[in-house]
Amino acid sequence: MAPTDPPAPLEGKKRRIAVLTSGGDSPGMNGSVRAVVRMAIHNGCDAFCVYEGYDGLVQGGDMIKHVGWEDVRGFLSEGGTLIGSARCMAFMERPGRLKAAKNMIVKGIDALVVCGGDGSLTGADKFRAEWPGLLSELVDKKELTAEQIKPFEHLNIVGLVGSIDNDLSMTDATIGCYSSLARICEAVDSVDTTATSHQRAFVIEVMGRHCGWLALMAGVSTGADFIFIPESPPGADWQDEMCKIVKKHRSMGKRKTIVIIAEGAHDQQLNKITPSQVKDLLTKKAGLDTRVTTLGHVQRGGTPAAYDRMLATLQGVEAVKAVLDATPETPSPVICMIENKIVRRPLLEAVAQTKKVAEAIEAKDFDKAMDLRDAEFHEYWRAFQITTAAEQPDLMLPENKRMRIGIIHVGAPAGGMNAATRAAVAYCFARGHQPVALHNGFPGLIRHHSDKPLGAVRDMTWLEAEAWASKGGSEIGTNRGLPSEDLETVANVFGTYNIQALFVVGGFEAFTAVSELRKGREHYKAFKIPMVVLPATISNNVPGTEYSIGSDTCLNALITYCDACRQSASASRRRVFVIETQGGESGYIATVAGLSIGAMAVYTPEDGISLKMLDRDIDHLRDVFLQDKGQNRAGKILLVNEKASKTYSVSIIADMIAEAGKGKFESRHGVPGHFQQGTTPSPMDRVRAVRFAVKSVQHIETFAGMSKKDIDEDDMSCVVIGIKGAKVLFSPMEKVEKKETDWKLRRPKDEFWIDLKNIVDMLSGRPKLSEKK
Repeated sequence: MAPTDPPAPLEGKKRRIAVLTSGGDSPGMNGSVRAVVRMAIHNGCDAFCVYEGYDGLVQGGDMIKHVGWEDVRGFLSEGGTLIGSARCMAFMERPGRLKAAKNMIVKGIDALVVCGGDGSLTGADKFRAEWPGLLSELVDKKELTAEQIKPFEHLNIVGLVGSIDNDLSMTDATIGCYSSLARICEAVDSVDTTATSHQRAFVIEVMGRHCGWLALMAGVSTGADFIFIPESPPGADWQDEMCKIVKKHRSMGKRKTIVIIAEGAHDQQLNKITPSQVKDLLTKKAGLDTRVTTLGHVQRGGTPAAYDRMLATLQGVEAVKAVLDATPETPSPVICMIENKIVRRPLLEAVAQTKKVAEAIEAKDFDKAMDLRDAEFHEYWRAFQITTAAEQPDLMLPENKRMRIGIIHVGAPAGGMNAATRAAVAYCFARGHQPVALHNGFPGLIRHHSDKPLGAVRDMTWLEAEAWASKGGSEIGTNRGLPSEDLETVANVFGTYNIQALFVVGGFEAFTAVSELRKGREHYKAFKIPMVVLPATISNNVPGTEYSIGSDTCLNALITYCDACRQSASASRRRVFVIETQGGESGYIATVAGLSIGAMAVYTPEDGISLKMLDRDIDHLRDVFLQDKGQNRAGKILLVNEKASKTYSVSIIADMIAEAGKGKFESRHGVPGHFQQGTTPSPMDRVRAVRFAVKSVQHIETFAGMSKKDIDEDDMSCVVIGIKGAKVLFSPMEKVEKKETDWKLRRPKDEFWIDLKNIVDMLSGRPKLSEKK
């Protein structure tokens, strides 16, 4: 007997969209579920959650639930997947998929968003390919009628990649990979102190059967001595090679040894390399007291990092847009992230390319396996090799190409400054350059360059910077002072100490400092040297880039603070926290943190704060708490950038909310202040610092041997490195200064993130000003 007629399709482009999580869980999956559900409802669609992955799709009934706005409250900060995931053998067979198709039609669902790994996504696309045949079979078996299936002839599938291994091709990051990397780095940093104390060696095994991303990035982030990844196994003499590097590092004064090995590690003959093998080698051949640590499922657990919350949210939003844009002819897309941009890629193509990596490894074609990984992966691998201080005579430049490269930090401290400096120093030594630390910024250089016995200008050694990969703050000191304080002394110091190039790490002050030096070339020959600015500031307000080192560390510190406030607000049920964020005249931090914690509202300098705005938001709060009959723990968070308003401070806004609450709800304010600079830099800030630092020094090298006149005339001799759109680029300072910089407000003229504010409002249900009752 045929079931009750399924509900008719929604009018126009509106859909009934189901979301499921499948395969291994990963931190951030809940954020994607929340985004899909709320974006669907915002667009007038119906949202469904499928519980326990494909198993729920096959079982149907209550496993496929119609969900509302409030059902996904609090999802963002939760690890794992709250709607469950399960291995489903039934869905791998056609009869299972037949049941799943029937269950979807009975519920009237015509679009499916799948968050999982490549196996889950392959299953989803196979389901779509078979869909017409499955419907015909359901009619032939008289389980459904031709009339019942007619409105559901086409199934829309969209893939989101949830995987801690970051093993899908065509995307830089998968949901969960950076949270997992954070767990690994935390563990390695903890082991590090024990290793240093006892001069021990540690072999640390991380996940990654066919993909070495976690092992590679952990190696780059923590300054490991040696790593094993499946895509690029070591040569036949790897035992000697590893011991040689380890012994060399020890002879240079290093007290610890860290080796990171992916679980899928093997040699070039595909013989498995195990942690115990490596331990025995280090013990017997290198004579080191060695321990093994296998991190296991610790890597998968815990709350998601800020980046994974943002990535999951933006990809969930894009998935719903892709559903609404789809036609029967559109290939199933997978939502990807390239550098800083959300893009759609053909799902089948991405999965096929991913499988080719495993095939290339199996065929021992390791060059092809590396080529099939994205360019970023290859760059990090090369950066790791160059900065491990092994004997690499082929990297050494001839004497006339070697330079004395000044390294200076300018502005407030930001997570990753030390990692960038360590990478630049290691790269310099690999190539034969001499890195020169300019301590305590330009004021230090101006006032203390000739101090005895130790001045502010010091040649660096490899060992000095070696342990800086995971250190927060600035080990060579940083200062907001600018060279214009005394340009003549700066020029004389550059001349006296033969500074032939300058690598500047810092925020808007660093950008301003290099602008001053560039303009000073007219009067001082000493400034006619190649100069690169590596943006590093928690505010992410440097023109010429969409990403500044340190901003991710800040976001992680801020969401830790906000999660604690939300917990307090939720425990008290009817409480609102108004939290002040840093960021100067740029609302980036407030907006992205708002996206990552599910803030009810974000106030930024770009929009300012008006009485009308506050009135609208207080009315909205009143409505929300009025609808809450006690079933929800409806704590709320509002984020206010420090310069959003001269009049309305966080304490004033909190008082206004408390007054309006009339005892029905209450408010508190919080000012995390310098807590936002973070302590240990996040893995993303560490790895990007390494990548950008190596690229910066490589750019500087292109000017080796050039005359001061030629350098002065080349607009690429003074640049800012950054991510723009989907590329890492060097932009000429002169052009960025004139065309892209709002000098008065100390930020870029066009801020790439502005549209994210609409997503924050949309997902929090905040009404537009015109919608206020």
